[in-house]
Amino acid sequence: MANQMIINAASTKGIINRMIYGHFAEHLGRCIYDGFYVGEDSPIPNERGIRKDIVDALKALNIPCLRWPGGCFADEYHWKNGIGPKESRAEMINTHWGGVVENNHFGTHEFFDLCEMLGAEPYICGNVGSGTVQEMSEWIEYMTFDGKSPMADLRRKNGREKPWHLKYFGVGNENWGCGGRMRAEYYADEVLRYNTYARDYGENHLYRIAAGPRGSNYHWTEVLMRDAAMHFDAVALHYYTRLGDPVVTVNIPDGNERYLRDESRSRTSATDFAEDAWFGIMKAANYMEELIQKHTAIMDRYDPEKRVALIVDEWGTWFDCEPGTNPGFLYQQNTLRDALSAAVTLNIFNNHCDRVQMANIAQTINVLQAMILTEGSQLVLTPTYHVFDMYQVHQDAELLDFALLSDDYCYGDEHLKQISSTVSKAKDGTINITLCNIDPNKNGTVKCHIEDMGQFAVDKGTILTSQHMQDKNTFEDPDALRPVPFTDCCAADGTLTINMPPKSVVLVALKPVCN
Repeated sequence: MANQMIINAASTKGIINRMIYGHFAEHLGRCIYDGFYVGEDSPIPNERGIRKDIVDALKALNIPCLRWPGGCFADEYHWKNGIGPKESRAEMINTHWGGVVENNHFGTHEFFDLCEMLGAEPYICGNVGSGTVQEMSEWIEYMTFDGKSPMADLRRKNGREKPWHLKYFGVGNENWGCGGRMRAEYYADEVLRYNTYARDYGENHLYRIAAGPRGSNYHWTEVLMRDAAMHFDAVALHYYTRLGDPVVTVNIPDGNERYLRDESRSRTSATDFAEDAWFGIMKAANYMEELIQKHTAIMDRYDPEKRVALIVDEWGTWFDCEPGTNPGFLYQQNTLRDALSAAVTLNIFNNHCDRVQMANIAQTINVLQAMILTEGSQLVLTPTYHVFDMYQVHQDAELLDFALLSDDYCYGDEHLKQISSTVSKAKDGTINITLCNIDPNKNGTVKCHIEDMGQFAVDKGTILTSQHMQDKNTFEDPDALRPVPFTDCCAADGTLTINMPPKSVVLVALKPVCN
């Protein structure tokens, strides 16, 4: 069987929200400090302590939003420790991530500075696990109120006269786990209570995001949608693509789940792997399709108009940390396998744009499936960065109606679809096709039949691949993997033929031809 695709250029299925290409920055390892933030006195070029070359690299991706301060860190973060003169900010121990001292030099003002430099929407996650309703309410007032009040006056005292614009606000994080180990029913009551005091001030209207389920905890979604959906705008699903997951699920008769960590188990190496681990990660990435389908089915019963979004504000590969690094810092390398996994996942998000309105890959710098790795003044763009660069053509584009019949990629007794894809139309009429061939051994020729477009031509092509599945970018060889022009495709008689090599990501742009 040959890979076949039918694309209807005149039929659209919704807008691919650019927020799907969002990012996540937690106070974890070297993501904030020695990542985004080096301090005003650093010899590394910076603006108000924020590293300039990182800002430039992320602006090139058209990064739409950034989630902060966590993650598990959010539910032990007390925002007043991170405002005012840096020399007087309270220090704390980061109990979740490595037991290191957090000096709070990067706080609310610095985060908004960073978002303004990036041109990204800020997404702040509030503390439900160890915080109070008053603390969360005052933080929102501090950030967004333009009138006379104790918190607005405190913001002015700290150098910011006008409030910031803040749209995205998360009411807690992983409250089934590190955010308090709550039952779904208990959290549903808590999110209603906290939401009551998460007020809109003036022109600022919050888009309220409830802490959603881990993976296949469908009971959590059921309870939230049944008991509280009328009071929030989105449910946040968390799912990591990994092997040897040391989190053990314990089922409870009431339908809830508990999670226990077994740190003696390995998540396997990020770089030292064979085809069994390649296949396992591709299988885990494709599982996102089932998760979104099943959570969406629950949401559809309570919200058929799809007012409440499903967002995936933590996703990405998770492997053992690099040898010799702090195990609490979650620093891992990034190979071609990560790039393919990201491409598969982004295709899934794009194709469910009717319900999926945001996603935030974990994490932006030096943590998990990072866009960027740093070492002193050096900076490396990862293969995942390059996938996001290729896929930014889909941001706010129209998803086109298409059908894909794919060959199988077989390993042992298991099989997956060899090809995954997204097809979208940009505002200028360009049709962008992204394809991912997950088979590390076989080419994938795709015949694309384009309907209702008339004559068209290939405008450009781009490919990301490499000789070995373990190939990566390093500080010694930062451009080992990078996108290059792709020409192995041709258009004739309404059919586009694309010849993909093994383990590759391809972007093909089509332009209409005027007679």
